[in-house]
Amino acid sequence: MNTKLAAGLAALATLAAMPAFAQAPAPAAAPTPAPAAAPAGPLSVEKTPIGTIIANPAAKAVLEKAIPTIDQYYDQIKEMTLTQVAPMSQGALDDAKLKAIQDEFDKIK
Repeated sequence: MNTKLAAGLAALATLAAMPAFAQAPAPAAAPTPAPAAAPAGPLSVEKTPIGTIIANPAAKAVLEKAIPTIDQYYDQIKEMTLTQVAPMSQGALDDAKLKAIQDEFDKIK
């Protein structure tokens, strides 16, 4: 009986101490880093993320003219460059098309 009483008192003491832990302030979370800025300068099939390309209406028009079905994949590829997407495009984005798109990007001011 004394053992049960001692165990019960120990459990109550533990429970009594828990609110003190719960009231302690939580450590400050590390600040979330800002998303990487878009590369400065002209648009590039090698360096500019597709999300940045489609944010520019003229560049988006070039891209959608060259690859009409690309808009259905924007959510999946927005962080990638066109050269990164090319191997997965099943031939829709070959070296010649990348060069043609880059030539059109170079005309955009």
